Amino acid sequence: MGWIITLIVGALIGWLASKVMGTDAQQGAIANILVGIVGSALGRWVFGDLLGFSSADAAGSFSLSGLAFGILGAVILIFVLKLVGVFK
Repeated sequence: MGWIITLIVGALIGWLASKVMGTDAQQGAIANILVGIVGSALGRWVFGDLLGFSSADAAGSFSLSGLAFGILGAVILIFVLKLVGVFK
C-alpha cells in the first residue's frame, strides 16, 4: 500500500511542479511520478538536512508541509534539468 501512495503523491507533486515550471506539455505521467519522487527526496535533503527546516522531513508525504517541500524540491529538480537541456 505504501508504494501506491508514493506513486500517487509523487505524480501529484511532479504534476504541480511541472505546471509551475511550464514543462507540463513535455512531461508524461511517468516523468511526473519520477520528478515528484526524486524532487521530494531533493526537497527533504535541501530544506531538511542542509537548511535545517524540521518540517521538511515530511517532504513527499500527504500533508501540507510535505507537499510544499516536495513541490519546492521538484521545482529545483526541473530547473536543473532545464539547465542541462532535458526540458526546454
